[in-house]
Amino acid sequence: MMKEIPYKIYLEENEMPKQWYNVRADMKKKPAPILNPGTLQPVTLEELSHIFCEELAKQELDETTPYFDIPEEIRSFYRMYRPSPLVRAYCLEEKLQTPAHIYYKFEGNNTSGSHKLNSAIAQAYYAKKQGLKGVTTETGAGQWGTALSMACSYFDLDCQVYMVKCSYEQKPFRREVMRTYGAKVTPSPSMDTEIGRKINAEFPGTTGSLGCAISEAVEAATTQDGYRYVLGSVLTQVLLHQSVIGLETKTALDKYGVKADTIIGCAGGGSNLGGLISPFVGQMLRGEADYEIIAVEPASCPSLTRGKYAYDFCDTGKVCPLAKMYTLGSGFIPSANHAGGLRYHGMSSVVSELYDQGYLKARSVEQTEVFKAAQTFARVEGILPAPESSHAIKVAIDEALKCKETKEAKNIVFGLTGTGYFDMVAYQKFNDGQMVDYIPTDKELEAALSKLPKVE
Repeated sequence: MMKEIPYKIYLEENEMPKQWYNVRADMKKKPAPILNPGTLQPVTLEELSHIFCEELAKQELDETTPYFDIPEEIRSFYRMYRPSPLVRAYCLEEKLQTPAHIYYKFEGNNTSGSHKLNSAIAQAYYAKKQGLKGVTTETGAGQWGTALSMACSYFDLDCQVYMVKCSYEQKPFRREVMRTYGAKVTPSPSMDTEIGRKINAEFPGTTGSLGCAISEAVEAATTQDGYRYVLGSVLTQVLLHQSVIGLETKTALDKYGVKADTIIGCAGGGSNLGGLISPFVGQMLRGEADYEIIAVEPASCPSLTRGKYAYDFCDTGKVCPLAKMYTLGSGFIPSANHAGGLRYHGMSSVVSELYDQGYLKARSVEQTEVFKAAQTFARVEGILPAPESSHAIKVAIDEALKCKETKEAKNIVFGLTGTGYFDMVAYQKFNDGQMVDYIPTDKELEAALSKLPKVE
């Protein structure tokens, strides 16, 4: 008999994962290797270690080890806010009058306000262990920059953040949190780097993109002694660290005998989605269970639903390795009116390969509908969700309403990646009726995709 399910399912501290799960180990067809942009050959550990911390470079290239022990120093930090709760959205179910059971994994219960801290503290730890002076990075909406600045302050590391220019201007409070933690925050593209000056010359007046900010951060890391570059999404090492989300979610569901039917996550670069779905996809890969998995992306930056599966540069400046992924082209810059994060031109190679093999579906949604869903959720569940998370909320509501029509009592699980309390400019535009949707034309996408590198 199934136990009565509380509003919040809390795990005990001793139930927190002791290992990260590497889903690539269970993939029969692995993601294509990342390539050196100069030789177009698979990148080596030595080459990657010039950009990333050595231990992180090892994790990035390892596709056979299923589990990595989480160092005790990182587990000790995790205990400040993990295990995070899995919440049964009873109030949302009542509001929708749906027979569906809705659950969300809430990752906003830490000082940085999002799931990004799970990987930030790991990457800062390995940088400190290597004896580095500091790290450089990029950030879109600011959640990753906030998390990394907090992690670096914990380990007394210098932190340099290149923040997408439109977000730098639209989210001043997120910027100030980073500075409070001691980070140097620069709007990107800037005039401080050679690549930034080149991008500004090629795209006059640009409001920036994650691809631009990545290029600047990599240049900053490789031109300063004792620095390495760290990234908050896309990379397989990041999905590895974020697997704590899915591992805890599965443990909490198993504790109450609940089998998820549909699992939903917002998708920008793939960190939250990949972390949430990893253990469930692992079961699918091993033939142990089946799930419906939905990746939700913004209609203004639709890499999965309208992109091309091909090798592309991971950054606009074309200095990073090439990855095979669903991409809109490294030169694609999302519209400045896009209010949330999820601004990356491509998608994690792991998520891309799983999508290509049919293990997950993808949907794109327009931002006015996303904010309507966010408003509904906030009014009944008592949490103001981040715009990114609200993409998943939108589709979770859609799926719950389908269950209302079909009278199916499905178990729907989605990731609530963080809170939206630093995103009030976007909420203000929505509340004032000034928010508009933007969907790139086929011609715009074709222009960016026509410049994909030629890789045999």
